[in-house]
Amino acid sequence: MKELFLLRHAKSSWDDPTLGDFDRPLNKRGKEDAPLMGEHLAKLGIKPDLIVASPARRAKKTAKIVAQKLGYDESAIRWVESIYEASPQSLLYLVCSLPEEAKRVMLVGHNPGFTMLANMLGDIAIDNIPTAGVVGIAFDAKSWDDACRSKGHTILFDYPKKLKGER
Repeated sequence: MKELFLLRHAKSSWDDPTLGDFDRPLNKRGKEDAPLMGEHLAKLGIKPDLIVASPARRAKKTAKIVAQKLGYDESAIRWVESIYEASPQSLLYLVCSLPEEAKRVMLVGHNPGFTMLANMLGDIAIDNIPTAGVVGIAFDAKSWDDACRSKGHTILFDYPKKLKGER
């Protein structure tokens, strides 16, 4: 059994027009939503064996906040530049090549690639993974190479507004 969690970065700030997209920080809501999602995942008992994240500033901060809430060693996060602006195909390739010893992996990154990947691998249709949203997919597979070539079962789709009861 393999489990993949796709966590979209929390809400970012557009306040500084001189910053490039890669360097945008979290905004106020993002700084509130990232720990909220980390605490929620911790309550569900989700502890990844590996966190792989985009090094873009907003994704990096989200990954660090969530890792801390999950009791995951922040220094063990793997920063993978190709996650930034990745196509669903390149994300799928990344999933295929995940280390076999990691049974539960969390990827932290960006849309539209994450939503497209969730729809490729999961068994429910998702229009959009909101900021700080997470999709969990379980695979009846022994290897990541097998998992990435099959449909998994979507076991989780949560996001801050859902947790707060907002519509």
